[in-house]
Amino acid sequence: MEIHYFAAARASAGTATETLGGDFSTLSDVLDAAIRQHAEPVEGALPLAEVLDRCTYLLDGHRAERNAPVGGAQRIDVLPPFAGG
Repeated sequence: MEIHYFAAARASAGTATETLGGDFSTLSDVLDAAIRQHAEPVEGALPLAEVLDRCTYLLDGHRAERNAPVGGAQRIDVLPPFAGG
């Protein structure tokens, strides 16, 4: 599963993209694996788990809740709240 992190999520993960392997049933399963992958916080950033609690998710380009089945999905976009105008 390919994950694309944006803004604060990218800072917390320490990367813009990553691929996680595994047998995932739901979006939450994938996010839990990402949290385990990034258990050590990046210096100067919030812990990834804290950022993910505030994010919106796109699953193959469609908005998804954490309990959404991932099935054959290829990509997750992790979008933290944005500010500005």
